[in-house]
Amino acid sequence: MDGEWQNAISRAQAHAPFLAQALARQPELAALLAGGEGEAALAWAKAAGADAADPGIALRREKLALATALAIGDLAGAYPLARVVGELSAFADRALDSAITAAMGKRVPGATSDGFFALALGKHGADELNYSSDIDPILLYDPDRMARRERDEPGEAAQRYAREIVRLLGDNTADGYVFRVDLRLRPASEISPPALPVAGALSHYESSALPWERAAFIRARAAAGDLAAGEDFLAQIRPFVWRRSLDFGAIDEIRQLTRRIRTAHRGPAAPGPGFSLKHGRGGIREIEFFAQTHQLIHGGRDASLRCRGTRAALDALAAAAIISATDADEMGAAYDRLRTLEHRLQMVADQQTHELPVDGPALDNVARLDGLADGPALIAELDALTEQVGGRFDTLIADEGGADGGLHPAAQPDLAAALGFADEAQLAARIEGWSDGRYRALRTESARRAFAALLPQLLPALADAPDPPGALLRWERLLAAAPSAINLFRLLEARPALLDQLITILTLAPPLAEKLARRPALLDTLIDHSAFDLPGDTGALAARMAVVEGAHDYEAVLDRIRVVTGETRFALGVQLIAAAQDPADIAAALARTAEAAIRTALSATEAEFAATHGRIAGGALLVLGLGRLGGGALTHASDLDLIYLFSGSHESESDGARPLGATLYFNRLAQRVTAALSVPTAEGALYEVDTRLRPQGNQGPLAASIESFARYQREDAWTWEHMALTRARVIAGPPAARAEVEAAIAEVLARPRDAVQLRADVLAMRAEMAAHKAPKGPLDVKLLRGGLVDLEFIVHFLQLQGGAGLDPHLPQAVGLLVGAGLLPPALSDAEQLLGKVLVAARLLALDLAAPSPPAAAALARACGHSDYPALLSAIGHARGTVAAAWAGIFGEPVEDI
Repeated sequence: MDGEWQNAISRAQAHAPFLAQALARQPELAALLAGGEGEAALAWAKAAGADAADPGIALRREKLALATALAIGDLAGAYPLARVVGELSAFADRALDSAITAAMGKRVPGATSDGFFALALGKHGADELNYSSDIDPILLYDPDRMARRERDEPGEAAQRYAREIVRLLGDNTADGYVFRVDLRLRPASEISPPALPVAGALSHYESSALPWERAAFIRARAAAGDLAAGEDFLAQIRPFVWRRSLDFGAIDEIRQLTRRIRTAHRGPAAPGPGFSLKHGRGGIREIEFFAQTHQLIHGGRDASLRCRGTRAALDALAAAAIISATDADEMGAAYDRLRTLEHRLQMVADQQTHELPVDGPALDNVARLDGLADGPALIAELDALTEQVGGRFDTLIADEGGADGGLHPAAQPDLAAALGFADEAQLAARIEGWSDGRYRALRTESARRAFAALLPQLLPALADAPDPPGALLRWERLLAAAPSAINLFRLLEARPALLDQLITILTLAPPLAEKLARRPALLDTLIDHSAFDLPGDTGALAARMAVVEGAHDYEAVLDRIRVVTGETRFALGVQLIAAAQDPADIAAALARTAEAAIRTALSATEAEFAATHGRIAGGALLVLGLGRLGGGALTHASDLDLIYLFSGSHESESDGARPLGATLYFNRLAQRVTAALSVPTAEGALYEVDTRLRPQGNQGPLAASIESFARYQREDAWTWEHMALTRARVIAGPPAARAEVEAAIAEVLARPRDAVQLRADVLAMRAEMAAHKAPKGPLDVKLLRGGLVDLEFIVHFLQLQGGAGLDPHLPQAVGLLVGAGLLPPALSDAEQLLGKVLVAARLLALDLAAPSPPAAAALARACGHSDYPALLSAIGHARGTVAAAWAGIFGEPVEDI
């Protein structure tokens, strides 16, 4: 091992004058390195300036020692690239922090850095500094917290500090320099002062920042000074950097910037003398932009991609299946090698250079410093590396097609006929009408250009739809409803597979098409590789809903709940019409989504309410789900059947500034929760909430104590209310109170009942329902005789008659009753089919009449049948099974079977 260190020192002395001189100036450090004591050498380097009173001198001595130790360790192969750049970046943090403290203390003795901080960007932010990097901080301050002399205005004081920081780090003295400081990444750098107030910077990033600034902030972090204030600032601008809705206009600008960088580079295009390892084709910059462009596109939706380091970003993109593992491995290996060679160039004379030497001997010198034979060997290696990178980057920035393109209908006579037009002229006139100003989405020139680029793909896709004229009409409805669609056009052009999915939505599922028209960004949800996976459990969904970026206020939480719920419901709808998941699994996922929304809304509303009224010791609000929510199987059209209960004594009082008695407190809180779940916000509506199943219905209080609820169920509830209670499930509330409610429900449901009276009540209720709620069509498997209502009445009768099969989930309840010998096994199959049809028909057959042939075929596929006639036959068989069970249990036939 010592031999490798000795070899590294020999190469440094022979080929790097800067390192040779640095070793001679630091004999104690040189001895440690010659002995292969790498960690001891680094420790010595970090303490090299400890005895200097002047912070500028101390930092310069540490910088020289650290650069020397890292360079020799690097040449010896003892320190991997990540260790080298990490140590250099950590030193930059320490240096910046020391400079901030010194600059402020010089003017205000004893001052701390509270209210003044530095954000690191670029390689510094990514913890990837090289030997001769500039640092590119943004200096920000809070005028109300920053230390200053009494007579100094905050802005004047901040600029004094900034100038002193630059001087301390950048002046080249007898001891050298620490870092060149480049402040040009700050907002409006050509006119702004070197340090900016936090409020002004926030305003810039929220309103007028450029796309390149988004890319720069991918690698931003709080590096020095008041780190907590820096982290808070970054949290507030996170929505600016990581946009959940794809901004293809901004991405195009990033690509254009990258093209301009390549075009503007005047050096050799291929490796050779004078080639730039950073800016040349296939160089370091192209690997960084390759990763960052993908991060900008996908990072708003996938937080795992928000990595600052280039290698980490490539690995994360591969893990998310956005790029291939081969791309990540090869681009990553190329990045490491190019950065290592860049370091070799900079070791020679401590210069910030990225270009290979122009003359042969100097090129040979760099190659031999690296351990290669000569310059041609270095060029040969670079040829292979840059070709790998350049080819991939060429694909990334390639034009997606001319923005002024279009499809001349006269050249496509088959399209006109397929779309229902007599000739091409009629189709051309229709298309021209789209851009005549009637649609807001097409009123800007940029939107019309984006639409023209999409048109050659759009018209054939519409013509290939199962119902081309219908798809065309729904496309026009989408244009009419969408306030802006430029990102939608660019997204569809860039992702042809999404265009096919959009046409499927327009053709088969009007509810999804309407949601998409109101919020075109919903289509973004289908980009992710997990778009056709079922969502996670309720806890995971609630965690997503609780993550609010930027200002964390109550309204922001309600908006976030609506965003996550809307995206999840939309994705589940697409999975349903594509037959990608079983409708029963879709129903369960919809229920989990609603439960997560309820829990998140309840938690946020409780906190908001408590800010004014405080909390009630020993008391809590519980949410009881009934109907399909209680049964854990919603459809896309389901409302939420809820009962609000509260624990603790009704005589208690809250402890806030405006105290309320317990009953009033929890009733007002329940009203707020209902509003949180149902009132539209800027992100749209959420759910319809039905609370009529509470004790005494609309005549009773919105929230009842657990004690009064239990008493009502024991003494005053009707049979139909106990039937509803068989589907009850506590959705939200503390564990002890949950157990109390569950025990009260179990006690009520297990009570002995008069079987004759129970039968009479059930039959009377079913007759009344049949008289007032007629089935809407052949697919109304809920209300048709022999359908789900009949099946549920059978189950509830048996549950209440003997206490068997008490499970709020209908499939499990049926299974328990079958296992107890109270129902025939065939009824489980009937329940499964009818449940699937109910879920799928809510999207594919809104009026529950016979759907269009394409929708009918999709409905059959979703329910596991070869075609629509086969599905109708299976429905008839299932209804017959239910009718036979009804007749066997109640002793009377079911009509209309």
